[in-house]
Amino acid sequence: MNTKTLFDNTEVAFAIKNDSQLERAYFLFKMISHQPLVRIGTAATNFALKANLPVEGLIRSTVFDHFCGGVNEDDCLPVIDKMFTKGVSSVLDYSVEGKEQESTFDEARDKILKIIRFADEKEAMPIVVFKPTGFGRFYLYQKKGEGKEFTVAEQQEWDRIVGRFDAVCKLAKEKDVEVLIDAEESWMQDAADALCEDMMRKYNKDKPIVYNTLQTYRWDRFDYLKSLHQRAKDAHFKIGMKIVRGAYMEKERDRAEDKGYQSPICENKQATDENFNTCMTFMLNHLDSISVFIGTHNELSCYIAMELMEEMGIDKKDNNVWFGQLYGMSDHISFNLAAEGYNVAKYVPFGPVKDVMPYLIRRAEENTSVAGQTSRELNLLKQEKQRRKL
Repeated sequence: MNTKTLFDNTEVAFAIKNDSQLERAYFLFKMISHQPLVRIGTAATNFALKANLPVEGLIRSTVFDHFCGGVNEDDCLPVIDKMFTKGVSSVLDYSVEGKEQESTFDEARDKILKIIRFADEKEAMPIVVFKPTGFGRFYLYQKKGEGKEFTVAEQQEWDRIVGRFDAVCKLAKEKDVEVLIDAEESWMQDAADALCEDMMRKYNKDKPIVYNTLQTYRWDRFDYLKSLHQRAKDAHFKIGMKIVRGAYMEKERDRAEDKGYQSPICENKQATDENFNTCMTFMLNHLDSISVFIGTHNELSCYIAMELMEEMGIDKKDNNVWFGQLYGMSDHISFNLAAEGYNVAKYVPFGPVKDVMPYLIRRAEENTSVAGQTSRELNLLKQEKQRRKL
């Protein structure tokens, strides 16, 4: 098969969707393609949930079921098993966000520990994920990163954050399950980076278990990657790195303007794409010491990765290279890559409908704002509907 047309194969892309699921997906992306509609829908949904109107069932049977695996781990099993029949693994992503109490941080840690044990028994789940702010207050990461001194109480609170990270990475090492740690806003990321690196030093001695995340819409990330690589070589530990373009662009630019510092974001989309591909190429060139999880919905970046792997003689099944996309999006990339024999995992968000709403709203907004994303999904779905008719 000509690899340049690999992602046009809709039969493979939507093999696990029945006709009614295909129709639902088409309907959803059609709705999402209208920006004003997304705004109105978002506001209406938020209002309805806050007012306890009976909309959960409607949300559950439409947006939720398309973008989420279920309300809890067991609920996700049919989705996990179904995707794995086509060679696509799952990364269960507990997508409840924005809580600030110590008890919820402990709950989040326990949830991730539970998912690691759950994953240990499922071949289809080699990887888990969590967000740094799921384990501790944003403010503390920011203060730590700025080099400001903690109060005694804050230091104790920070020690508990470190303890949560450590408990998760330790169990992951024992069970041989890889842990992806998401990246967040730049003004808290320095502390998160340092903490991830500490975990790598401790648990990535023989192979990568702990993965940090590189957001390549930040122009400084290639330099960070190279310096981390040097430190890893000096201290004899392996690097695990998920590479993405990034998710907080508007927020980052607004804050930089507001506070009068240089924006950490690349000047345009092209610069971000180039930065992504440069970082990805560097990692593929250093697979002896770096494992990479290529998290992208960009077809060209996937084609570049495939070409590089072929040129460098990297086996498609080499565990140091994974491709990842979000559940409910870019099936034409995930399932076609898996059919070709590459390591592919879908991020499968889950959690109570109400709690996962902020995540779903971000997805809808992201789909309307990324030029071409929605129309590409729509065209492929339309193509597949026509193919099935024939």
